[in-house]
Amino acid sequence: MLPVIENLLVLQDRDRRLRRIQAELDAVPAQRLHLQTKAAKAAAEFDTVKKRVQQIESDRKKLELEVDTLKDRIGKVRSQQNDTRSNDQYKAYQHQIQTTEGEISQLEDQQLSLMELAETGAKEVAAASRINAEVKAETDRHLADLATREARLNEEIDEAADARDEAASRVDDATLSRYERLVKTKGDNVIVGVGGGVCGGCHVKLTTQATVSARGQAEIVPCPNCGRILYFTSDMG
Repeated sequence: MLPVIENLLVLQDRDRRLRRIQAELDAVPAQRLHLQTKAAKAAAEFDTVKKRVQQIESDRKKLELEVDTLKDRIGKVRSQQNDTRSNDQYKAYQHQIQTTEGEISQLEDQQLSLMELAETGAKEVAAASRINAEVKAETDRHLADLATREARLNEEIDEAADARDEAASRVDDATLSRYERLVKTKGDNVIVGVGGGVCGGCHVKLTTQATVSARGQAEIVPCPNCGRILYFTSDMG
């Protein structure tokens, strides 16, 4: 195999590694956002449940104050009723008391319903709190692992870039330029074998001349169809 082909194969391998590491590194922000979104969702759900239960308790306390106000009103009306000497006025006061007691009964029924809702809500708050804590702990752990992985990938990409530069330095400028043009249009598979007389890149059957030239290993041979650089080894048959 031509030394330049060997050098190009090393370069191609290092380019592939560099791209793989870069792809992993590029995926980190999305992975971090996914974790943060998951934690934020759990926290929001917990906050929603908690606020709903707090509102139920607030509404119950308002009803309690209304009941207390109505009871005070009944007390005042009873006092006025005891002081009156008019039978009609006495009956009017009694009707007012009965009406107010009916309002109190309705409010107390509403209070009871709210107390039942609050009891159920308290269980929901406890469950949501537990889930939120578990999700947060899991997210924090994964975020820490992700940060460690990101730091490692940054180190690896620097090492891979240095290794790539070292491999590129062993290829002459004209061939390197040709290789890099191919990479831009064909991706990271541009130095390909000719196993079975077929181009390892476009998989089109090669002409006899291209196959013979690639096997001769005397010069750089392009695929007549796709332009990739061909190479041959004895195990290709």
